[in-house]
Amino acid sequence: MFKKLKKSLGFNKDKKDKAEELNEGARVAIQDSERKDNVPPSEEQTAPEPPPAEPATEKAGLLGWLKKGLAKTRTTLVQRVENVLLGKKEIDAELLEELEEVLVTADLGIKTVEEIIKGITESVQRKELKDPEQVKAHIKAALLAILKKGEKELDLDMAQPVVMMIIGVNGVGKTTTIGKLAHRFQSQGRSVLLAAADTFRAAAIEQLAIWGERVGADLVKHKSGADPSAVVFDALQAAKARKCQVVITDTAGRLHTKVNLMEELKKIKRVAGKEVPGAPHYSFLVLDATTGQNAISQAKLFNEAVNLDGIILTKLDGTSKGGVLVSIINELNLPICYIGLGEGLEDLREFKAEPFVDALFE
Repeated sequence: MFKKLKKSLGFNKDKKDKAEELNEGARVAIQDSERKDNVPPSEEQTAPEPPPAEPATEKAGLLGWLKKGLAKTRTTLVQRVENVLLGKKEIDAELLEELEEVLVTADLGIKTVEEIIKGITESVQRKELKDPEQVKAHIKAALLAILKKGEKELDLDMAQPVVMMIIGVNGVGKTTTIGKLAHRFQSQGRSVLLAAADTFRAAAIEQLAIWGERVGADLVKHKSGADPSAVVFDALQAAKARKCQVVITDTAGRLHTKVNLMEELKKIKRVAGKEVPGAPHYSFLVLDATTGQNAISQAKLFNEAVNLDGIILTKLDGTSKGGVLVSIINELNLPICYIGLGEGLEDLREFKAEPFVDALFE
């Protein structure tokens, strides 16, 4: 991969590709880096009539939560980048090769790394990037440009009820994630009903019942071994009768390689759609960040089977492989809807690109 990039250091000016999109953000970040050090955050907003800013304490709390949870990824990515740049006098092929190795190790994915390295190379060719000290700002801006494409605002008022289907292999924290989602929606004043459609795993129904009781959500369940689609049907009937606003459907943890289980997911979707038009309105895949690039292969196959609406990435606090989040967005064009950075009820939050990147680089 890097041989091609070394050749490109001959400063060919006619090469343009997706890296240009990343360069635009990087160029601005580099040119404004000194100015931004002395400008309050409020002055950096250029959009007309921005929405009211979050209270300072809330923003500080979010940044602190992210910094703590992303500490391992920050060490693998940002601190290693800083170590590579330390003492360097020029941006040459050797420096780019070292950066490439660091970025790949951080699980950003080959496609993303190629785009970032190519973007740096082209900025050097245009003499916009001269000092190695500017490279870190370029990488930060390039990552922010990618991650902004992965933000997604959920519309929880699109239907009554809004139906969510939660998918994932065993061990990724699926049931816990459902409990935290229910708590989040309940805290927002929305009534939640849980559908225990994981009827195969031992104790799955009981675990979901415990979560329902803990967060104050209704639960619809059948016996172990029952037809999951029947559970979903009854849950949606109950939700409509009780005027519940959100239904969260648990599903059996399954390997993405098991055809019959993937077909079961499709059946659940069909049953839900007949009972509530458009349901499930959101199909979320829960991924364990500690699995790194294996999460990409899972997401690809699940997406082919059920057309995912987004990813919930858990256990980011326990891994140095948080860069996989970038790969998911850039390679699969799937949004990251929620991230998990701890075991507490409040440790599942909406993904926002800017504070995420700030937590890594500050």
